[in-house]
Amino acid sequence: MATQQRPFHLVVFGASGFTGQFVTEEVAREQVSPERNSHLPWAVAGRSREKLQRVLERAAMKLGRPTLSSEVGIIICDITNPASLDEMAKQATVVLSCVGPYRFYGEPVVKACVENGTSCIDICGEPQFLELMYWKYHEKAAEKGVYIIGSSGFDSIPADLGVIYTKNKMNGTLTAVESFLTIHSGPEGLCVHDGTWKSAVYGFGDQSSLKKLRNEANLKPVPIVGPKLKRRWPISYCRELNSYSIPFLGADVSVVKRTQRYLYENLEQSPVQYAAYLTVGGITSVIKLMFAGLFFLFFVRFSIGRQLLIKFPWLFSFGYFSKQGPTQRQIDASSFTMTFFGQGYSQGFGTDKSKPNIRICTQVKGPEAGYVATSIAMVQAAMTLLNDASDLPKVGGVFTPAAAFSRTKLIDRLTQRGIEFSVISSSEV
Repeated sequence: MATQQRPFHLVVFGASGFTGQFVTEEVAREQVSPERNSHLPWAVAGRSREKLQRVLERAAMKLGRPTLSSEVGIIICDITNPASLDEMAKQATVVLSCVGPYRFYGEPVVKACVENGTSCIDICGEPQFLELMYWKYHEKAAEKGVYIIGSSGFDSIPADLGVIYTKNKMNGTLTAVESFLTIHSGPEGLCVHDGTWKSAVYGFGDQSSLKKLRNEANLKPVPIVGPKLKRRWPISYCRELNSYSIPFLGADVSVVKRTQRYLYENLEQSPVQYAAYLTVGGITSVIKLMFAGLFFLFFVRFSIGRQLLIKFPWLFSFGYFSKQGPTQRQIDASSFTMTFFGQGYSQGFGTDKSKPNIRICTQVKGPEAGYVATSIAMVQAAMTLLNDASDLPKVGGVFTPAAAFSRTKLIDRLTQRGIEFSVISSSEV
């Protein structure tokens, strides 16, 4: 991608937020990566110069880079001031938008980027926002030749690119995939910052808007190849992983389905059916999660319930979410594994009447999901935009990660930085 003589290749917007601090550190690491053979001018952006300065100082200490603060630009801008967002966008080739919940703060950044010819990457896990941005800005972004790529963090790069990886590794036609996410924690357990909790509360509280948006879109169904993928029960046992599982309620299914539609309609690729699950261990965890889920689904229906959920995240999530977020020790001891079970047909085998005759199992493994893996994924997505221009879609637009990056070296980049893709087994049935 041409850097168009702009002062900064990357600008981290919302750098002083909880996730933005991790993204800032990750860009600082990338800046001195041994593989880099060119200069990477970048900046942080937000409302408060003091806070941004503190984030850079903390990153400098953590990375042992005393001169970091003097190497990074600072841009002052505010989500409520469109002119300041325009000024930020004009100075960047790619903006990394870290300000959520995106349903409240995401669109002004997308609008400023599209209008000023700047590409934008976010780490949103909110299907309503992601799908709305496509309908509102895809054509304008295409006209401007810029790439607006949502859900480029843990939501939903491992799932979206994991399906592409599985498809590429199968010796035939992949027709259906189930993914199972397992989160591993250390002795101090798991914790997630309440920004993610807020996004979930508002998303589930406003599901009718997403339904309405999809009804208005009135898209033709993508054809089903091979037998229809059956949904599992709300609580099911996965024999292969020796664990109970529940449906994964993040953005992964929405994102993967949009990618498969894009690949089918634009590149004439055979679409893959997809379902996502979260492993929850033994029966005790199942009971605990059932209670938390019932509480959540009851309270999220009412305005006062949503206020209570947002005010007391720790209480209603049984300690999984807090306003402080995870400690460094919790982060260091945490990791994730996403296992994909795919089925399909070997070359020359008819997909219409016969049963699938190939099975494949692949895995994506990485460090702590919410902040470490998210930052790596986001920054490597940005580096791919900057460096793999000839392998991106020919014209700009609003894309899912795999729609934008399926032909690039992003999977290799992620693997080099600790988010590893591998084939576990593959066999003809």
